[in-house]
Amino acid sequence: MKRRTFILSGLAAAGAVLVGWGALPPGQRIRGKAALPVSQGAVALNGWVAVAPDNTVTVAMARSEMGQGVLTALPMLVAEELDVPLAQVKLVQAPADKIYGNVALIADGLPFHPDDESRTRHGAEWIIAKVARELGINITGGSSSIKDLWLPMREAGATARALLIEAAARNWRVPAAECRTEDGHVLHGSGKKAAYGELAQAAAGMTPPANVRIKTPGQFRLIGASAPRRDTPAKSNGSAVFGIDARPQGMLYAAVRMAPVFGGTVASSNTQAVLNMPGVKRVVDYSAALEGQTGARAGLAVVAQHYWQARQAADALDIKWNDGPHASLSSDAIFRELGKRLDDGGGHTFHEAGDIGKLDGAARIVRAEYRAPYLAHATMEPMNCTAQVADGKVRLWVSTQSPAFAIDMAARAAGVKPEQVELDIKLLGGGFGRRLDVDFIVQAVAIAKQCGGLPVQVIWSREDDMRHDVYRPAALARFAAGLDAAGNLLAWDNQSAGAAIGHQFLKRNMGMPGAGPDKNSAEGEYDMPYEVPNQRIRHVNVESVAPVGYWRSVGHSHNAFFKESFIDEMAHAAGLDPVVFRRGLLQRHPRHLAVLNAAVDKAGAPPEGRAHGVALHQAFGSIVAQVAEVSVAGKEIVVHRVVCAVDCGIAVNPGIIAQQVESSVVFGLSAALMGEITIDGGKVVQGNFSDYPVLRMNQAPKVDTVIMLSAEPPQGMGEPAVPPVAPAVANAVFKLTGQRLRSLPLKLVS
Repeated sequence: MKRRTFILSGLAAAGAVLVGWGALPPGQRIRGKAALPVSQGAVALNGWVAVAPDNTVTVAMARSEMGQGVLTALPMLVAEELDVPLAQVKLVQAPADKIYGNVALIADGLPFHPDDESRTRHGAEWIIAKVARELGINITGGSSSIKDLWLPMREAGATARALLIEAAARNWRVPAAECRTEDGHVLHGSGKKAAYGELAQAAAGMTPPANVRIKTPGQFRLIGASAPRRDTPAKSNGSAVFGIDARPQGMLYAAVRMAPVFGGTVASSNTQAVLNMPGVKRVVDYSAALEGQTGARAGLAVVAQHYWQARQAADALDIKWNDGPHASLSSDAIFRELGKRLDDGGGHTFHEAGDIGKLDGAARIVRAEYRAPYLAHATMEPMNCTAQVADGKVRLWVSTQSPAFAIDMAARAAGVKPEQVELDIKLLGGGFGRRLDVDFIVQAVAIAKQCGGLPVQVIWSREDDMRHDVYRPAALARFAAGLDAAGNLLAWDNQSAGAAIGHQFLKRNMGMPGAGPDKNSAEGEYDMPYEVPNQRIRHVNVESVAPVGYWRSVGHSHNAFFKESFIDEMAHAAGLDPVVFRRGLLQRHPRHLAVLNAAVDKAGAPPEGRAHGVALHQAFGSIVAQVAEVSVAGKEIVVHRVVCAVDCGIAVNPGIIAQQVESSVVFGLSAALMGEITIDGGKVVQGNFSDYPVLRMNQAPKVDTVIMLSAEPPQGMGEPAVPPVAPAVANAVFKLTGQRLRSLPLKLVS
C-alpha cells in the first residue's frame, strides 16, 4: 500500500524526471519475480507458462472467474500461441506479482473522448500505462481481462514455444527455423518429433530469442472459435467451489448485525444473553477495523459452531444504535440536492466542441430531465469471506475481484505485513463490481482476529447484502438541444449530477483521498459518437452519504439511458425515424453505423401490436446496438425479443460473447423494469428479492446476437450490452403509448 501511494505521489512531483522516464518502454510482463506454482515435475518457462513431463501445460490465471468465461478465454490465448490443444492446459492461481497487474483497466480511466487522436491523449495513455505496470494492481473489472492480457499471455505462449523449439533444435543439431510445432510437439522435416514435456527442462535454462513473433489473425486456430466453457461441467454437477463453499478444518461461522442507518454506531447490546444460546462461541465488535472506510457499517458479529446458530443468535441481539447525523436522509432529499447542484451550475466539462452559445439561436429547443435511482448488485452468492488469523499470518478463502486490495487491507486489519497474507481465490457467484470492494473481507479478518486462531466464515444474509451494499449512484441529468430550420441537430448541452465512485473507492480500498473529476460519473455522456457541431457535456460531483461503488457497466448504465432516450426525443422533434436520425449523425463513424445497421437489419419489422425501440452505445471499447421488441398490456411492459449487434474487435470466443450479451440483457432489463433502491430515515428500504425483484425465466426475452467481423484488438464484452437495454425499451414504449419515460425503473402512468 505504501509503495503504491509513494509511486503515485512521486509521479505528481517528479517534473522533468517524469518526462525522461515516460519516454522509456513499459516494463515487460512475461517474467515475474514470484515463482509460478507448479506440481508433478512441471518446469516454468516464464511467469505464465509451465510444462510438465506428461506434456500438460500449466497456465497462470490472473483474473477471477465470475461467470464471464475467463477460465476458458484466457488460456485460449496461450494455447493458440503455444500450439497445444486447450484440453491439455490446466490452470493455477497466479501468485502476487506485478506482471499480473491490470494495466488496461487503469489506462482506460483517463477521460479522453474516443475520437481524440491528439498527442496529449496518446502521451497520457503511455504514461499511465507505465504507471499501472509499476503498480501491478491485479483487478478483475472494467470488462478488461481479454483486452489487458491479449498481448502478454500470447507473448508468454509464443516465448515458451520459441524456447521449446530452440531446445529441440539444439538436441537435433538442426536450425531452429527448420522446426515447427503442432499439438504440443516440436517437429522437423526429417521426421524427428519431441513432446514439449521432453524438452521443457532444457528449454527452461535457455535465454528466449530476441525476435519472438506472435501469430497473425490469419494463423489462428483456436482464437475465433467457440470453445466450450471449461467451468460448465463443475458448475452443472455441483463440484464447483465458490467462496461460500470453503471448509478449512476447525472452521466456525459468523453472522453479522450492521448499523441500519448510514454512519450509525453500536450503543449497547444484550451480549451476555446471546452467549448462552446453543453453539455460540463469542460476540465480536468489529467496528474499529472499518474506521476510515467510506460508508462502512459498524456492528457486531456472533460466532458459533454452525451458521444457523450464529444467524439465530445474531437476530436475537437487542442492539441499541446511535443513529448519527443521517437519520433523516431520504431518496427525495437526495434528488432535491442533485437538482439544486444542477441549478447552481458549474461542474467539470468533460467534452466541448464548437460554440454551445449557438443553442440559443436554434429554430427549436427541446429540454428534458432524466433520473436514475441507486441500485444494488444483488449477486446470487451473497457476501462472504473465510478468514484465519494465527501465528502472525492471515489466510483468506474468498471470492474477490481485487486480490491486491484484499491482501493489503487484510494485512492492515490484522496488523501484519502483506507478505504474511495467503489468498485462496474461489469462484465468484456473481461479481458485477461488488466484489471489487473488500469491506466484507476486512470485516471477516477483524472477526477472525478475535477467535483464537480458528478459521471463521462470515456470511451475510440477503438482507445484509441488500442493505449494506456499495450502490450504483443515484443520478440526475438535464439536456437542452436545438434543431436548425431544416431539422438538423445543431447544439447539445448535457449536465448531470451524482456521486464520484472513484473518490469513495480509492478511500475504501487504498486509503487514498479522491480528488478532481471522476470519469466514471460522466462516461456514456461525454464520449458519445454523434456528430453534433456544438456540444458541451458537464458533470457535478455530489458527495453521497450512501456508499457507492462500481456496478456492472458503471456510469454507462444510466448515462446511456439518458443520452439514447434524449436522442430519440430529438428525432421525434425533427420529425424523423430514430434510426434515420442516428444515421445522419454517424457519417464519420463507419463502425458505429455498421453496428446500428446490422441490428436493425437482423430485427426486421415488429409483429402487429409490438414496437421496436433502438439504442446505440459504446462502452469499454465495444460498440453495441440493440433493438428491443416490446408490447404493452395495461401498465405492464413486456419485452419479447432483443437483437444485439456488437463490434468488440477480434472475437476470441464467439460463444462466450453471445453468453455475455444474453446475461447483460437480463441484467439490464432487471434494472430497467424493476431495479430501485430507496432510502428512508437514513436506511435502505429494500431487503430481498421480494421488494428488489430480478427478471425471472418466464420474463426473459429471446436474445439474438450479431458479432461483427473485425481485425481490431479485442475490447470489453462483460458489460457493454447492459447500457442500451433501458433506452431501447423506453423508446419502444414511446412508440406504443406516446409516453416518454424519463425515470428508471420504467413505469407507465396509465
